[in-house]
Amino acid sequence: MKIHILGICGTFMAGIASLAKALGHEVTGSDSHVYPPMSLQLGAQGMTLLSGYAPENLSSKPDLVIIGNAITRGNAELEAVLNLGLPYTSGAQWLADNVLQGRHVLAVAGTHGKTTTASMLAWILQEAGQAPGFLIGGVPENFSVSASLGDSRYFVIEADEYDTAFFDKRSKFVHYRPNTLVLNNLEFDHADIFANLDEIKKQFHHLVRTIPSQGSIVSNAEEQHLKSVLAAGVWTPVDYFNDQQGWHARLLASDGSAFEVYQGKQCCGQLDWPLIGKHNVSNALAAIAAAHHIGITPEQSIQALHEFKSIKRRMELKLTVNDIQVYDDFAHHPTAIKTTVTSLKQHVGKARVLAVVELGSYTMRSGYHSQKTLLDALQDADDIFLKQAGEQNTEQCHDKHYYKDTTTLVAALATKAKPGDHVLVMSNTGFDAIFTQLEHAMEKDNG
Repeated sequence: MKIHILGICGTFMAGIASLAKALGHEVTGSDSHVYPPMSLQLGAQGMTLLSGYAPENLSSKPDLVIIGNAITRGNAELEAVLNLGLPYTSGAQWLADNVLQGRHVLAVAGTHGKTTTASMLAWILQEAGQAPGFLIGGVPENFSVSASLGDSRYFVIEADEYDTAFFDKRSKFVHYRPNTLVLNNLEFDHADIFANLDEIKKQFHHLVRTIPSQGSIVSNAEEQHLKSVLAAGVWTPVDYFNDQQGWHARLLASDGSAFEVYQGKQCCGQLDWPLIGKHNVSNALAAIAAAHHIGITPEQSIQALHEFKSIKRRMELKLTVNDIQVYDDFAHHPTAIKTTVTSLKQHVGKARVLAVVELGSYTMRSGYHSQKTLLDALQDADDIFLKQAGEQNTEQCHDKHYYKDTTTLVAALATKAKPGDHVLVMSNTGFDAIFTQLEHAMEKDNG
């Protein structure tokens, strides 16, 4: 079958493309900008990638068009799909119909930590000899690809609450019908889709309704919003983490790089690993609990996580210039930003942390989070550099921490950064190739 994908370079749609190719389909795709890392992953698999959206991209007469949720009415290629009467579907629906049917699906949902936790869970299953399939919204370094069909009945999926497609405004995760569900946390996000937190909670409860009574829900006991979702009705056994009666950890290092794992009063073992942050300790507990549901012992999971290598763009060390270390992190919500900054500060001790944030997501740009909320999230940083993507909030324009463009920000940062500093760049976009700019500027200013 010839399959053409609109929005192919998004992390989710690139995973769909990889799975379709592995199933033997001829896959092509288009995107507004064909960009890495997914363009490199797909190009290596021999797919034809077309830059820009145009009716002529459909000249191969595909048997099916899979449409990403970023594609809206008015898009020239989408309009051609509709006018030509070509069969089309969403990525989530295609996945449910062609990959997930008949498999034990382990889904990871939540505002934060989905990618990391799903990657941990897939790696645990892999190390336990289960050869799972997976689709993750990032590139786990243990696997080097974002999606795989696997070779067993198990499939791990990052379960996103974002909408499905222009014609299906349900959250993507309602299509997956998991047997094992991880609920990491729940906060307001995606202001372009949801008017308020209650709308998101409603979608999460739709997901809860799909879990079989013989399945398992693994939920974060510290999250009050998740408790209210479950209080609306649950028909599945719930296993809690971050709970003294359930799965919990005893930190052996304040930065989360070493801790003991407990199931109730039973110590299951000690985990020493390269990751940092209490949020990653929580992610590990969730993955261990989910794996336990399918018969993998905590001891096996802990052993696997000793070798876990995290995800690209999750506190990823991008470069070192004149003893200044520069990290890339995907954090784009005040809670995630605070957790990331605090974790790095705990890890580096007295060394300075310079926090760089691009307000790239719609929710961050919209003004939903106040300036005070953002600055409070950055309070552990020794200096702050903020750049707004798109429209500029008047309140923010006059703040000393804000810069009108990336070039100006980089110039200021390069002047202030000193040997021994740690520069933490947080964004959910390409951020104007900031790492190349930083490297050149810091070599000049500190060389």
